[in-house]
Amino acid sequence: MSTIKVNIVTPDGPVYDSDANMIIAVTTTGELGILPGHIPMVAPLEIGAVRLNKDSSTERVAVSGGFLEVRPDQVTILAQSAELAEDIDTARAIEAKKRAEERLQQKQEDLDAKRAELALRRAMNRLDVAKGKI
Repeated sequence: MSTIKVNIVTPDGPVYDSDANMIIAVTTTGELGILPGHIPMVAPLEIGAVRLNKDSSTERVAVSGGFLEVRPDQVTILAQSAELAEDIDTARAIEAKKRAEERLQQKQEDLDAKRAELALRRAMNRLDVAKGKI
């Protein structure tokens, strides 16, 4: 089966650089599947998991927004943050989730509530990716 080159980069540097048979990412318009030879495009990413299907396995990366650039032979993901499933500190993610839930219960200002909601989504995404739920 043919493959496509995948690069995932954050402001802190490269996170992933390998080949995959298929990439599945969550964009603002829904899930997008990319195979080798896909038409060129750019799409904004949501907080979610990027699944990288290889011959006999699937690697997962938790991303917190960004952009996906597709070319027929390469996919580049420019993410605000990204973590491989095996690199996610679940204890830290659980603490972040608890803090976000506490802030949401207080609901002092709309801005704080929005920040807490985004923090909660990021924490839950990291936990789901680490546990292989996505």
